[in-house]
Amino acid sequence: MNDVSVVVVDDEPLIRSGLRAIIDAEPDLTVVGEAGDGAEVLAVVRRTRPHVVLMDVRMPAVDGIQATRLLLEGVDPAPRVLVVTTFENDDYVYDALRAGASGFLLKRTPPDDIIAAIRTVASSESLLFPEAIRALALAHVSTQHPTGLERYQLTEREQEVLRLMAKGLSNAEIAAELILGVQTIKTHVANTLAKLGARDRTQAVILAYESGFVSLH
Repeated sequence: MNDVSVVVVDDEPLIRSGLRAIIDAEPDLTVVGEAGDGAEVLAVVRRTRPHVVLMDVRMPAVDGIQATRLLLEGVDPAPRVLVVTTFENDDYVYDALRAGASGFLLKRTPPDDIIAAIRTVASSESLLFPEAIRALALAHVSTQHPTGLERYQLTEREQEVLRLMAKGLSNAEIAAELILGVQTIKTHVANTLAKLGARDRTQAVILAYESGFVSLH
């Protein structure tokens, strides 16, 4: 992906302007819109068609979880959603990831890491902060009655790819691990996501954790 367009959503004008300054300083990133609440997001996204939405998870009227659901149901193709939170163990974050967000950032994240996260989520070829997502799943998932993924009929290769995705490996790293071409891995990833009904790697990995297919321990 070349230039990446971004919409910034936060109820604090100072945070919005700060994020805009950080993003617009990069030659390949552009802020194309802002919203002060989740209720405004759908209209802004439909008008600007961004690749990525930086979404504050806690807002007074419509929070980031509801806004993420609205986007995924109301925009096609939907942008990637990167939720922004103050607290790493925020219950809202896991709910937002389950609702379809592709990753999350802490508000204290250094500017360079914010930029890297936006690029990672936009390219969708690796999982953002896999250990943090695993930690969130560990806190929220009951593994007493694992259901497995048998009903999805993943091939053995697709199962291998999913396990490596859960480790946070990129397509190129998975290709090297399995001694296959990157394009072949892209095809396996696409087929795995389609079978699981997952929008992207994050949702696929959460499903792998929740089903017990990938152990949290």
